[in-house]
Amino acid sequence: MTTTHDEHSSGVAPPNLLAPGYRRFFTGRGAVIASSLSSVAVVVALVSLFYITPGSSEVRFFFFHLADMGRAFLGDPAKGLSSVGLAFLTNIWMCLLCEIIVLVLGLTFAWVRVSRSAVLLPVRVLVTVYTDLFRGIPIILVIYIVGFGLPALNIGFLSHQSPAVYGCISLIVTYTAYVAEVYRAGLTSVPNGQILAARSLGLTQQATMQRIILPQAVRTVVPPLLNDFISLQKDTALVSTLGAIEATHAAQIYASTEFNFSGYTIAALLFLILTVPLTRFTDQLMSRDRNKRLAQQS
Repeated sequence: MTTTHDEHSSGVAPPNLLAPGYRRFFTGRGAVIASSLSSVAVVVALVSLFYITPGSSEVRFFFFHLADMGRAFLGDPAKGLSSVGLAFLTNIWMCLLCEIIVLVLGLTFAWVRVSRSAVLLPVRVLVTVYTDLFRGIPIILVIYIVGFGLPALNIGFLSHQSPAVYGCISLIVTYTAYVAEVYRAGLTSVPNGQILAARSLGLTQQATMQRIILPQAVRTVVPPLLNDFISLQKDTALVSTLGAIEATHAAQIYASTEFNFSGYTIAALLFLILTVPLTRFTDQLMSRDRNKRLAQQS
């Protein structure tokens, strides 16, 4: 049996990483322990680094002052301070309303894009221009154009809405363009052979879409749609530029009145409480879908 130069020099053979002891450590409970310890070590290192920096005391006072965080969360109507906690409800209902409308409009636009009907050609061109336009313009500019442009048009009730309504319109027109492309990718991912087989069985184009294409496409696009809606939830904060009282704007009012930015920290924590579970749920769906695909291929 031959040995390498490193083995002669050290006198000890390198460990076999495939040995049962090493496998038990790097898999199962050992892997969980190792991952937990490394995570704790990283967090402790970051917190320690934060505390030893020269300006950490000022940052803790202006961003993490517990008394100010509590006051910002509850608000103080006597001083004209809006509650960040209650204002966050505006972010929630805006996100839910926009999500429902975006899902319907996005699927409709995607269906128009993949349709081969000659009658829908003009509509297909308009939808293509729409998706290219609103995917290319930054959402903050869309909010400015809608929020300040529609009131200036003076066209009845449409020009006399609240800033939150204009913010919802801006989010809807922007995210519909993104979601339509997500849907279209899912619709076009269905194998063409299945579509031909459905048509050979006498199914109409509408029946083929409803019974063959949509069920498979929806399963494919759920994870990316959830990622888009996580972004939508965060982008509701941009509506504060129009003056809508949501979490970010309430925190801004507190900061300008009390000269303390702890309200921003509360707003950030509220967004995290809502988005992190949804992010983990999205990861779980993606992992489950990947495992199903691998099982089908094996």
